[in-house]
Amino acid sequence: MNKSYLDYFLKIRLPIILFVALASLTFTYYVSRAERDGVGYAPEQPIPYSHKLHAGMMGMDCQYCHTGASKSRHAMVPPLSTCMNCHTIARKNMPNIIRLTQYYNEGKLMPWKRIHKIPDYAYFNHSVHVNKNIPCQQCHGNIQELDVVKQANSWTMNNCISCHKNAPELLANIPGIKKGPVNCFACHR
Repeated sequence: MNKSYLDYFLKIRLPIILFVALASLTFTYYVSRAERDGVGYAPEQPIPYSHKLHAGMMGMDCQYCHTGASKSRHAMVPPLSTCMNCHTIARKNMPNIIRLTQYYNEGKLMPWKRIHKIPDYAYFNHSVHVNKNIPCQQCHGNIQELDVVKQANSWTMNNCISCHKNAPELLANIPGIKKGPVNCFACHR
């Protein structure tokens, strides 16, 4: 390699490469951090849905709508057919229920905006937690009191590890609860 090219590389190209790499890492860190630490994040949904009404006042069990919670890794956003179990009769003349019914009749998916999202590099299984009788509120907050759902807790590794380490104290009202795994492979597979 000749000296003039090496000088050019060290003075011009290398600083540009390092700047771009550093900027990319910084941007990625803050974007993913905002997603995990977005406590209070509450996007506007296409149709307002009140957990306060459904889960709170009416006492509907979370798993009536989120059917995957006890069976799979994902709790799942309910299909519109679940909503229509009640709304073919209940409040069917309300403007938002009319819109809901249109989506259902046209076979369209409701474009709900996701609120709770664990980073892709981490594994989380709802069924393991639900089947140990850990209440949804432990991670999602007092969702039954919310007209508008928002992220109640941080989805950071530190938050999960803290809960796993302190489960017997945090969840003392659940018989037989033990500490959760804290090894890397429990979440990073």
